[in-house]
Amino acid sequence: MIPLMKNAFHRELETRRELAEFILETPRLSMDSECFRFEASFAEHQGRKDAVLFNSGGSANLALLQALKNLGRLSDEDLVGFSALTWATNVMPILQLNMQPIPVDCDPQTLNCMSENLLERLRTTDLKCFFLTNVLGFCGDLEGIRSICEERDILLIEDNCESLGTELPAGKAGSFGVAATFSFYVAHHMSTVEGGMVCTDDEELAEMLRIVRANGWDRNLKANQQLKWRADYGVKGEFEAKYAFYDLGYNLRPTEITGFLGNMQLQFLDSTIQTRAAIHARLDLIAGANPDLIQLDHSHISVLSSFAFPVICKNEAIRERYVFQFAGAGVEIRPIIAGNMQRQPFYARYVQRLYDLPGADFLHSNGVYFGVYPELTESDLNVLAGCMTSYALPKAA
Repeated sequence: MIPLMKNAFHRELETRRELAEFILETPRLSMDSECFRFEASFAEHQGRKDAVLFNSGGSANLALLQALKNLGRLSDEDLVGFSALTWATNVMPILQLNMQPIPVDCDPQTLNCMSENLLERLRTTDLKCFFLTNVLGFCGDLEGIRSICEERDILLIEDNCESLGTELPAGKAGSFGVAATFSFYVAHHMSTVEGGMVCTDDEELAEMLRIVRANGWDRNLKANQQLKWRADYGVKGEFEAKYAFYDLGYNLRPTEITGFLGNMQLQFLDSTIQTRAAIHARLDLIAGANPDLIQLDHSHISVLSSFAFPVICKNEAIRERYVFQFAGAGVEIRPIIAGNMQRQPFYARYVQRLYDLPGADFLHSNGVYFGVYPELTESDLNVLAGCMTSYALPKAA
């Protein structure tokens, strides 16, 4: 069996031992210094001014949209564009916060929304915000998308949960919008088991994210920020501030375990990204020689931080043959994330208007992916290569 992932952590045994020692020795397991240190280190790694840690990537998505709404940058009934090929927790907060989700199609050769796809949607629909997903380690032409959003006063935010470490000549994926979300769920580029982050250069937004994360409190703000909030609302002192709630929020706080694991795993991130990229490059040569498969275009990407290896077949019949081939070889595979989001049960229940999304439909019907991670052995890689070789498949009837 070649699973989607083999270990919860890079350097699994070492990490588990150090985690056990940390749990035994630390005086506090609720959010504290380890979390704050991880925030600072991750912001520096990503090249952003601030980072706010959450208990999951899905929570980070929810908190980001809530914070933007609290600040008045988004409002009820606003049209929020989203990548049609995405994860459910990118779209659900749009609905939960009483805004209207508008899908933007993707290019099957890049897996991602491109500037052309965004312009096509904007020909008929004016968006207030675009929540872009960088898919499976790939991304679109983010510089072009950013330019379009700046020209039209569209708020650009990124979900970079699957593309941590991917770079374009103009910068890292996750650094093109006002903010970006990240996930540290097991099998992502780095794992804290659960955990997520929002990175931003916007001090006002970071401040509101910390309020949203902790029930609407000011407890995790800087001292000068706390004084401002308390003065604005007539909160007289520290005692009264303990239970003063300033805006809409949730309890989305991480634990010190999340912070500790983040600090430990972050030191290995650059080397694991290099290994993932090398594995992807090797498998890309095999897939590129197979006439059954669509060759993905990542020529605009300077560093491809592979999250998984997408296998995009030319039609559904071919995909069925490859699903059979992978299963027979003991390789765990998945659809291309959630496929066309419009075809998900929850979406049909809450959204009446549907759009033509040929790119997302193609990937929904014709794609699968398998895991890419440093623990893959030479034997594993040979099996995966064999599964993507056309002569190894039985002929279609």
